[in-house]
Amino acid sequence: MGSAKIDFANLDLKDTLDLAILIEEEAKDRYAEFVDQMEIHRTPEAAQFFHMMVDNEAKHEAALTASRASLFQGAPRHVSRAEIWDIEAPEYDQTRAFMSARQAMGVALQCEIKAYDFYAAALPHARDNEVRKLFLRLRDEELAHQEMVRKEIAKLPPDPGIDPEAFADEPTAQ
Repeated sequence: MGSAKIDFANLDLKDTLDLAILIEEEAKDRYAEFVDQMEIHRTPEAAQFFHMMVDNEAKHEAALTASRASLFQGAPRHVSRAEIWDIEAPEYDQTRAFMSARQAMGVALQCEIKAYDFYAAALPHARDNEVRKLFLRLRDEELAHQEMVRKEIAKLPPDPGIDPEAFADEPTAQ
């Protein structure tokens, strides 16, 4: 998780909204990449779940963007995606060819926990009251997202116990 460049103590509300928008955007983009990977590997259940996560992240991004636009119409952004990395987005090495929907949901659950931890860690450093309120709201939303993913996991039958690594091709001489 990368956030070393972020000075939480000096963030204002606009910058905090921008940061949250970028975090959602990064997660949405990464999940979209995973949809493509799962479709290539003919793993439709995992692709379908990752697609649902793309939609969820897009909704959160849109809501935050609307809030920002109503409060700070046209004001320039001072934070960039260069300041964040994998705050809520799943890490690239978390997907595997032939992963199950349960495994895909496990990846998403880890990401929601990671995002919760990020916002919880930022809270003690926020000096501005409006920034604190936003961090609290974002942290609590991540708890709700965790619960949503847990409910989806509970609906699934157990995995058959097949290790996706068993399908990996052995290296061959060229």
